[in-house]
Amino acid sequence: MAKTNPGNFFEDFQTGSELVHAVPRTVTEGDQALYVGLTGDRYPLHCSAEFARSLGYQRETVNDLLTFHMVFGKTVNDVSLNAVANLGYAGLRFLQPVYPGDTLRSVSKVIGKKENTSGKNGIVWVQTRGTNQRGEAVLEFYRWVMVNKRDPGTPTGAADKPSMPALVAPSELVVPACLSLEKYEAWPAGGSYWDEYEQGERIDHVDGMTIEESEHAIATRLYQNTAKVHFDGHNAAKTRFGKRLMYGGHIISVARSLSFNGLERALGILAFNAGAHANPTFAGDTIFAYSEVLDKADLGRPDVGALRVRLVASKNVDQAASELPLKVEKDGKSVYNSSVVLDLDYWLLLPKAR
Repeated sequence: MAKTNPGNFFEDFQTGSELVHAVPRTVTEGDQALYVGLTGDRYPLHCSAEFARSLGYQRETVNDLLTFHMVFGKTVNDVSLNAVANLGYAGLRFLQPVYPGDTLRSVSKVIGKKENTSGKNGIVWVQTRGTNQRGEAVLEFYRWVMVNKRDPGTPTGAADKPSMPALVAPSELVVPACLSLEKYEAWPAGGSYWDEYEQGERIDHVDGMTIEESEHAIATRLYQNTAKVHFDGHNAAKTRFGKRLMYGGHIISVARSLSFNGLERALGILAFNAGAHANPTFAGDTIFAYSEVLDKADLGRPDVGALRVRLVASKNVDQAASELPLKVEKDGKSVYNSSVVLDLDYWLLLPKAR
């Protein structure tokens, strides 16, 4: 009997089945510090215990995206160990704060699969929920991933692609119950209030960040993401890219960190509406980002509102990121510009001016 886990291939997934993922993870202060070192994160809610306490939290909170990566990382061994690429996300909601010392675990449900016309692989859709040590849900999301087949020569006939939610409605956004802005001070973050952003506004985040091989490898290990495409350089050399692929979630983190310059007052991410890793990223690429304000939602509170933002990241461009065409025509189809690596539609929580 084999003692090692080769990971699930496309044929192994059964729609409706539940995947209980191993290796719960206690998030530590060291994880937080390493995340800052690898992404450049500067949001004060995750850096300053005193600032966080002034807003009603127990202490500094774990960065929303670090929580996402940890929950996501648990799923890789069962969902995407044999992945070609992670393709997108939908309906992702952050449900309550995570603090250093909390222990996270993940469970996923397979909600659909569809074989690709090449016969070599197929797309699998899952819904994942992350919980803390008390069994309370802290995060839930849908994602879809292209997975290799074990036997490319035998068709499966799988064709039950599910529909994905196009938007997390403002009524479904969860504002932390503990949050209070009675003692909010402007100086720790700087920047603009919710009231000062306008629908249709584009914010070029100015800075770029070059990601080195060691950095993205350490980051992915931090998340305990075991996908072969990120680590195995020997076999990656035999793929169409000829080298290791950078974990797309790390690009989300880098782009989000870059977005501090222009969205400094953001108190956290409430939800992802939809997301796509438009093109692959590799070590040595330099990431730039811009945000477009898609919508604003008044949450019925006098102190905070929600901002719907499209975060676009590009690589290795010599012009303002916001001036780069998002899509181009190719073979009669509209496709992402080859320099665009991330297209993420998400909700942020911002304080209102008082």
